[in-house]
Amino acid sequence: MYKNVDILGINISSVTIHEAIENIKKYIKYGNKNYKVYTPNTDFIVRSVKDIKFKNILNNSDLNIADGMPLVWMSRLLGAPIKEKVAGSDLVFKLCKTASIEGYTIFLLGSLNNIALKAKKRLEAFYPQIKIVGAFSPSFGFDKNDSELKEIIKMINKSEPDILFVGLGSPKQEFFISKYSSEYKAKVSIGVGASIDFAAGVKKMPPQFLKKLGFAWLWRLCDEPKRLWRRYLIHDMKFFYYILLQKFSKRFYK
Repeated sequence: MYKNVDILGINISSVTIHEAIENIKKYIKYGNKNYKVYTPNTDFIVRSVKDIKFKNILNNSDLNIADGMPLVWMSRLLGAPIKEKVAGSDLVFKLCKTASIEGYTIFLLGSLNNIALKAKKRLEAFYPQIKIVGAFSPSFGFDKNDSELKEIIKMINKSEPDILFVGLGSPKQEFFISKYSSEYKAKVSIGVGASIDFAAGVKKMPPQFLKKLGFAWLWRLCDEPKRLWRRYLIHDMKFFYYILLQKFSKRFYK
């Protein structure tokens, strides 16, 4: 069992990566519903301050894993330390290894231009015993296309995966899981961000030493400066201001 830590009104699960995987294994073995696992980082938390619907989606998950060292650092400042950062990409690869051992089935949903299929082939080469029963990269704007949405749900239901990795970017992936998980058959749905791109080899993963130091964001900023500079250097900086408000004014406590 794990405890939740309140970070700006979001329940963050204080777990190690080993504990996260053990919880997911229990969901698969004993669960009677589609469990939801999200990987909040500073961007998620800042967005949730003004987006109440997104905040509610995160707080209705079964596991919220801290995907960012700033969450760990600030939890210590707030007097309720989170055990460790669990990078979403690390979780995906360790779960793939676990799935290859346990016989779990996986469906990859995300990215663009058939990148999910490329990720499937690379993961199958890396983990020969893995069972990836589906891989699909939806079109841009698919979430507003009812026929494509129905086709995606049909594909998932046909394969009935134990684990559905949803890499659509946030908040789209969390909204998709929250809205449609009651319509498709998957034991666990996990929002995984860019992890499908990492698995396909189309984006470079940050080195482990940068992840441990809390500078994975700098690696990604250097890799995609035009897309990410505003997010990392302006939007996400609000996180630290909001934490001070929570610390000294209790503004964000539920």
